[in-house]
Amino acid sequence: MLKKSLFVLLALSIGVSLSWAQETRKITIDSAVVTNGEVTVKGKRVPYKATAGTMPVWDEEGEPIASLFFTYYERTDISDKTTRPLVVSFNGGPGSASIWMHLAYTGPFVLNIDEEGYPVQPYGTKSNPHSILDVADIVYIDPVNTGYSRIVKTDTPRSTFFGINADIKYLADWVNTFVTRQNRWASPKYLIGESYGTTRVAGLVHQLQNAHWMYFNGVILVSPTPMGLERRGPVEAANYLPYYAATAWYHKALDPSLQNKDLDEILPEVEAFTINELIPAMVKGGFLEPAKKEALAKKMSLYSGLSEKSILQHNLAVPTGFFWKELLREQGLTVGRLDSRYRGIDKNDAGERYDYDPALTSWNHAFAPAFNHYAKNVLKYNTDLTYNLFGPVHPWDRSNENTGEQLRQAMAQNPYLHVMLQSGYYDGGTDYFNAKYSIWQMDPSGKMKDRFSIKGYRSGHMMYLRAEDLATSNEDIRQFIQRTLPGKGVPAKY
Repeated sequence: MLKKSLFVLLALSIGVSLSWAQETRKITIDSAVVTNGEVTVKGKRVPYKATAGTMPVWDEEGEPIASLFFTYYERTDISDKTTRPLVVSFNGGPGSASIWMHLAYTGPFVLNIDEEGYPVQPYGTKSNPHSILDVADIVYIDPVNTGYSRIVKTDTPRSTFFGINADIKYLADWVNTFVTRQNRWASPKYLIGESYGTTRVAGLVHQLQNAHWMYFNGVILVSPTPMGLERRGPVEAANYLPYYAATAWYHKALDPSLQNKDLDEILPEVEAFTINELIPAMVKGGFLEPAKKEALAKKMSLYSGLSEKSILQHNLAVPTGFFWKELLREQGLTVGRLDSRYRGIDKNDAGERYDYDPALTSWNHAFAPAFNHYAKNVLKYNTDLTYNLFGPVHPWDRSNENTGEQLRQAMAQNPYLHVMLQSGYYDGGTDYFNAKYSIWQMDPSGKMKDRFSIKGYRSGHMMYLRAEDLATSNEDIRQFIQRTLPGKGVPAKY
C-alpha cells in the first residue's frame, strides 16, 4: 500500500529531485492550493481567496531552473480587477523569506505575540484587523532558496540568482509572468520591500518598467538600506546619533532635562545638532580644535546616554556595536540591533560587542513555529520541504549596485510613481535618520520631493510587531495607496 501511494504521488506531481541541506525530496515546479477565508478590517467583512503555490523561473531556452513559492490573497467580493490595486511584497536578507511581512504586517493573519512583539505560547496566528486586504490584493514572494523556493536545475550557476542585479533580473521576469497569469496588467500596482527588500524593489521597479514595460503607482520602503547611495566618512559616523538618542530615551538613560520630554520633542533637536554642528566639525578629523571636540563630546553624551570619555576615545565616531554593548553595561544588559527595545545578556559584561542580537532571536522564536502551522492548517499547503526563514544564498554579488539611482530614474520616467518610507526609531540595523538622509539625497534637484513621504514609528526594524504601530503603519500604507491612485482620466504627464 505504501509503495502504491508513493507511486501515485510521484506520478501526479510535476517535480524534480532536490539535494540541499541533506534534503532529498520533491518540489512541485508549478502548483496551486486554493482556500477561502475572511477578515474583518475597520469593522467591515473582507472575504478573500488565498492561493499558495509555486511557479517556475525559466532560463533563456524556456527550461525551468528554479521554482518560487508564493501566497496570493485576492478579495472575492470585487469583480472589477482593473481598478483593484495589487501589492507585490518582498522581505530582505538577502536570503530572507517573505514570512515577516506576510504573517505579521499586511496579511489577513498575524502572529500570536504580545502587545510589544514578544513571543507567547501557544504558537500560532490570529486575525489581523489592520490588514490592507480591504484596499489591495497582495502576493508574498519567496526568492530562490528562501521559504519553500528552490533551485530545480542543479547545474545552474549560483550567480544566476545570488547577487543584487541577478536577483532583480530573475524576479522581474517572475513578476511579469505572475501578473500575466493572474490577468492583473490593468490593475494599479505597488511594490513593498523590507530591509534588503528595499534594495530589491528599488531595482525591480526600474527593471519592470524598462525591460517589461510594467508601470507602478507606488513603492513602499520599510526599514530601507542605503540602496547604493553614498554616506561614508563623517556623515556615516554622525548620522547614528539620532538613533542613539531614541534608544537611550526608551531605556531612560538620558539626563532628566531630556528624559522628561517626549521623543517627538527630542529627535528634531538631535537631528539639527547632527546636521548643523556634528557633521561640519567631524569633517576636520584630527585637525578639530581640542576644546571644540570636548564640547561636542559633552553634547553627544547628553543625547546618547554614553560617557564623554567613551565618546572621546572613539574620536566622536561611536560604532553601533559598541553602543549596543555599552549603553546598559552597568546593568549587565545589552540592547538589540534590529530593535533596541529588546534587552539581552552576555557571557561577560566586558567587551566591545554583544554576543547575539536579542531582537532577532526573539523573532525567530515567534515566526518559525507559527508559519509552519499556518501553511499546513490554514493554507492547506503540504510539503516535506523545510521552510527557510533564512536560506543559503552566498556568495552574494554586491558589485555594481545602483538601485537608489534606478528608483529615481523610474520616478522621473513615470509621473504616477510615488515612494513612501517607513522606519522604526529603535532600528539600529537600518536606522531611521540614515534612511531619511538617503531619501534627501535620492533627488538632489528636489523636483520630485512632493512624491516622497516619510513615516516614523516607536519600534524597530519590524515596526509592525508592536500592536500600536501595526495599526498605524498599515493605515499609512492604506492612505498611501488611496492617495496615489490617479483620478479617472488623469494623464501621467508633467
